Parts: sequence; C-alpha cells; structure tokens
Amino acid sequence: MLAVTATALLAAGAATSAAATPSPTPAASAAATPSSAAGTPVERLIVGYKSPAAEAASDSAADKDARAKGEKAGESLGFDRRLGTGAALVDLGGELDRDDAADVMEAFRADPDVAYVVPDARMYATAVSPNDAEYGRQWDLFESTAGMNVPAAWDKATGQGVKVAVIDTGYVAHSDLAANVVSGYDFISDPFISQDGGGRDGNAADPGDWMDRGECGVDEDGLPVPEENTDNSWHGTHVAGTIAAAANNGKGVAGIAYDATIQPVRVLGKCGGMTSDIIDAITWASGGSVQGVPSNPYPADVINMSLGGEGGCDAGTQSAINSAVGRGTTIVVAAGNDNANAAYFNPAGCSNVITVAASDRQGNRAYYSNYGSVVDITAPGGETPSSSSDGILSTLNGGARSVGGESYAAYQGTSMAAPHIAGLAALMVDANPSLTPAQIESTIKSKARSLPGSCSGGCGAGLADAGAALGSGGTTPTGSNVFRNTTDVGIPDTGSWVTSSVTVTGRSGNAPSTLKVDVDIKHPYRGDLVIEILAPDGSSARLKDASDDGTANLLTTYTVDASDAAANGTWKLRVADVYSGDTGYIDSWGLTF
Repeated sequence: MLAVTATALLAAGAATSAAATPSPTPAASAAATPSSAAGTPVERLIVGYKSPAAEAASDSAADKDARAKGEKAGESLGFDRRLGTGAALVDLGGELDRDDAADVMEAFRADPDVAYVVPDARMYATAVSPNDAEYGRQWDLFESTAGMNVPAAWDKATGQGVKVAVIDTGYVAHSDLAANVVSGYDFISDPFISQDGGGRDGNAADPGDWMDRGECGVDEDGLPVPEENTDNSWHGTHVAGTIAAAANNGKGVAGIAYDATIQPVRVLGKCGGMTSDIIDAITWASGGSVQGVPSNPYPADVINMSLGGEGGCDAGTQSAINSAVGRGTTIVVAAGNDNANAAYFNPAGCSNVITVAASDRQGNRAYYSNYGSVVDITAPGGETPSSSSDGILSTLNGGARSVGGESYAAYQGTSMAAPHIAGLAALMVDANPSLTPAQIESTIKSKARSLPGSCSGGCGAGLADAGAALGSGGTTPTGSNVFRNTTDVGIPDTGSWVTSSVTVTGRSGNAPSTLKVDVDIKHPYRGDLVIEILAPDGSSARLKDASDDGTANLLTTYTVDASDAAANGTWKLRVADVYSGDTGYIDSWGLTF
C-alpha cells in the first residue's frame, strides 16, 4: 500500500460516503415528495457489460448470464430488454429486499466482463405543489431583485427552431402551449405507473398521476407513500409552459423561449418512474436508438429533467447522459427538494449536466432546495407557503383525478427552476447554433450574478442572468466560488499516483477552514483508492485511505481545513489504485470556497 504523510497544513475532515443517505430536517411547511428508501424492494437491475463481452451485444448471451448469476445467488433471474445505452435490464423474478439484491449485484460485480450494475431505481418529479391556487405574476422573468432578466435577452433570441425535450409526466392539452408542441413518446413500461391502460407507445399524453394513500408502498420508517391522497400534478405541462408557453397571444403566460419547440417524453406517472425508462428516454430524445422504438424525428437540442431520486448518479444514467451530450444535447436537471447535498441525488449528482438549485423571490436559496458543489447555477423556483404570488406561474390543468379544463397555477420547486435554465439554453442555441453543451454551461455560469439573498451549502455560480448570457447588457458577472476540472484522468491498476489540477484565480487571502473538495471517481472497487489533496505550496492532506469497501464509484465531498494555504494557485487531486484487478478514472472534481 502506498503511504503519503499529510502535513499539518491541511487537515481533512470527515467525508460523507456517496452510499449514505443524508437525513436533513425538512421545513415544516414543505410538501412531502416520495423518495427511494433504503428498504425499498428491487425488481430489476441495470447491467452494463464491457464492449468485448458477448453479453454486450447478444440478448441470448445476456439472458444466459443472468440465469447463471441468479442460480449462483439462489434467485431466479432473466433478461428483460436492452436499454438504449446497450445495457441489459435484468428481471429479478419478483421483488427482492436490499440484502438479497446486493447478493445478486455482487455476483455481477465479480464478473470482469461487467462494467457496472445498478438497481432500476424509482425517481419522482421535483416540484413542491402550492397550498393556494391563486395566480401570481411572472416575477421570475423580470423582477430586478431575483428575476432572471429574461426580457433583456428577447431582442437577441426567442428560441426559434430550437427543440427542447421535456422528460417528465407527459403533456396535457393546453391552448397556451399547443402551437409549440410536437409529438413525443411514452416510455413508461409499467402499466400501473403509466395509468393509461398500457405500456410504451407513441402517445405522450398525460392522463394524470393521482395516488391514494399508501398506494406506492411505505418509506424507511414504515409510513405510507404517499402519506395522503394526492391529485394530478400535471407536472410536465407546468414545466413545459415555463420553457415555451406562447407569447403575444393575448392570454396566459409567456415562456422563456416562447418560439421553441417542446417535445414531451413521458417517464413519470403514478408513484414516479423507473431509471431504466429514463435512460431510454434520454437516449431517444437526444437522437439515439432504442430497441423497439421508432427514431425520433425531433432530436433535442436541450433536455429538461425536473425529476430525481436518492442515491447519487448511477453508472447507467451517467452513460446515457454522456452519449446524449456527445450527440450535442445540453441536459438540464433539477437539484432536488430535500434541503440536502445534491451530490446524493440522481441525476443531480451526474456529470455533464447543468444542475439547478432554486431561489425564492428575495434571492435566497429556497428552503427546500438542494445545494452543494455539484450545483452549477441557481434560478427562480419560488416559495408558495405564504402566497402563491411568490411561486412560479405556468400552464396547468384543473382535473383532480381525470383530465379537466386548462388552467394556470403557481408551483414551487427545483422542478420550476430547471426549466428556466433549459429555456435560457434554448435562447442561446437560437442565437448561436454552433454552441456546444460545455460552452452553454460555461457561459451561463460565467454570466451569473451574485444571489441578492443568502445561500448556505453552495448555489453554484450564482443567479442566472439571461440578458447577460445573451450579451444584452445584463449584470456584470461577479465570478464564482466554485472551481472544477471535468477532464477524465485514467487511474491505472496498481499504478503510481495520477493527478488532476484546478487553477484558482481571483481569490484573496487564504483558503477557508471549510474548503469543500468534491470528487467523482469511476472505479469498480473504490476501496482500492487512496486520495490526497495538494495545496499550491505543495503541502498535502490525505482525504481517503484504502479499505475493504467493495462499492463501485466514489461520489462524495470532503471538508478540509485549508486556512494556512493561499487560495490562489494550482491545486491538485492525487489518486492511486493500490490493489490489483481493475482500473478507473477521475471523472471530475472541484473546490468550493
């Protein structure tokens, strides 16, 4: 085992493992959102095979392998279908508790032909429904305090010709959106979740997602999910309206990119939605191929995903995201509504996405919004407990348990913040179609302004400014307290140290005593890894020692006392794999001052 002694300069604090689930104290007025619990049964696994393996291309080989692994673990497994990323969806033959599922997953992880294996987890919409349905104004677009300065961008672009996929609950007909909606797809494979009488089909219409108390099982405390009867959310339609509701038509609301095209892609229904369906939706929406699904005639320039679940980014979702971004699609995701570190949520914790936190009308981080170093930007998300006028007004439907008449209502949530950034990205593509996803993200962050209120935990580069991002005389950028390196660095098997650097500029004085070091490392066996942080003067501290932790991948944040080190300069993350048998890579890492 390699050993490097840490100096007294940087004392690494305790890290929270990506496998751990934070337990924040919820605000009393927050509406509960169902979340995946540690005791939730698992019905399917997503297995990614390495490309040379027969199972990577042959369904029969994957089925044979699944059955062999099941026999080894004492369970009845079988191949279900191929996902758009090429991963195999494996049916466990019924619900298994987490311990039994872990035994099956261990059988796959022990196979050198397997790149990753993750549960087919459930995700949920990340809106928080209002208590009051009165209409509010669209302060989020234009108010000087915490609005996104959208009117200043409209002289440059309106979203004309840009295609935005909304991966959500689907779309319920609304006259303020209809002119901008094109045909999508329903990727929900479970008829119970779909609630439209069938599985996947070419109709992305939202029939509603109402639920009775306890219909979705129980949480880790044995409490029913949901805790009470709920009505339809029409969540996808609300999100779509924020992005591209028609403007200048004498009624309703104006979308941020009001001339853009919306493609509804349905993945959420009763009790949420499954990772496997979301992976296929990301693939198809971005122009990739999904087995048994017709090609998408409207591949997306921008994808909005106002959804999420606990547990951090899984390898299957990350693979789909990487492929979509590789096809030129910008992906915007909600940070989540648990008042917790967004790194522990999926897809908020994924790389190659724009992760969006929510602000209130005064420019504070909204009480429910997730936070942390994986957050890239903040946008208006609203707070409605005291008044619906402080929420985000958008298109909706009045039907409680069936489709009713069209309406408008104010919601709050990071679900409402994310489409502000998706709309902004659409404006930027309209103004300059050659922009890459990385350039769009970089520009949005560099042109952000400081939050006028407070943010504990990290709100990314600040509050998004559409006018500034489009070069239309917006607020002068104030810089960011987050510095990141997203270039992959390979970690050799039983090899020497590898390093990845971050250059910090524009800071004054020394680094803080609570410097946040977030790491995203892909590795089949993270216990093999030793990790250190090096200050610009060469002093170092050990962040992680090798251990017998057999979990795949490391997505976590360390707190370091760096108060004796100058902030400006080149910081390095140093990683070594000290045991044999596998390799990995540094996906990304960052410093939050």
